Amino acid sequence: MNRDEALQIVNEYTKNQNLVKHMLAVEAAMRFYAQKFGEDEEKWAVTGLIHDFDYEKYPNAAHHPTEEHPAWGVRLLQENGCPADVCEAILGHGDYTGVPRETQLAKTLYACDELTGLVVAVALVRPSRKIAEVDVEAVKRKWSDKSFARGVKREDIELGAKELGIPLDVHIQNVITAMQGISSQLGL
Repeated sequence: MNRDEALQIVNEYTKNQNLVKHMLAVEAAMRFYAQKFGEDEEKWAVTGLIHDFDYEKYPNAAHHPTEEHPAWGVRLLQENGCPADVCEAILGHGDYTGVPRETQLAKTLYACDELTGLVVAVALVRPSRKIAEVDVEAVKRKWSDKSFARGVKREDIELGAKELGIPLDVHIQNVITAMQGISSQLGL
């Protein structure tokens, strides 16, 4: 599956533009890490781009893990010939699925998913509302405020960085850098 095919799926199943921007942010972070780790950039970026395409229509996975996100979307991707490691990574980005993150691809998707949301939230409270003003210190200042971006699971971000073997501050900077590279697409 190439980026154009993945974007077509995203646009077909996702109308919420903030969710589309989230997937674009994860795509950018995955591309960054693919370059860093010497992996297939297109494959990693596509994995980030499509990881939540079914979330808008099938969000209640914790209650019905085999019928909802991401299981529903992965079945569709498998029917369309999506590689097994991409499908496994998408399944593994939700702890409730019980699918272990055994590959670098799966660990990276998990590590980037929640963090992109926190970075966006920090950008939105900056005076300019621009990601160019976001740095590690700004993210860390908001980190301990549990009422700020309360839907972002900080423990998932910490676990993700640990699974990658990258210090948390370095991981935060990597994701900020990746997202700054597509700031116009994110509207930030």
